[in-house]
Amino acid sequence: MSDLDELRRKRMEELQRQAVASENQQMQQQQMQQQQMQQEMEMQKKQIMMQILTPEARSRLANIRLTKPEFVDQIELQLIQLVQSGRVQNKITEEQLKDLLKRLSGQKKEINITRK
Repeated sequence: MSDLDELRRKRMEELQRQAVASENQQMQQQQMQQQQMQQEMEMQKKQIMMQILTPEARSRLANIRLTKPEFVDQIELQLIQLVQSGRVQNKITEEQLKDLLKRLSGQKKEINITRK
């Protein structure tokens, strides 16, 4: 009976290894699919930005992205929403983008230091 128990134990270990390998493979496939979807979304966003922004406005956004990438992502999403809702008909110029940036950045508090 000890040979039979040994065979069962080996078979259980083999099945457990196969199950772990299968789970790892599924997780890798899901991660690859998510990365692929993110890349596709980024490409679509870039195409839309090319269509709705003038070259100067795109350049300004690229410069801002270097310092505040989250802020630029937020702006791009809002621009896409504006276009999809039909509120923007022409390409957005650099001046229009500046106005939008001022409105979105909010009102910063000024700090005044007075020395006595």
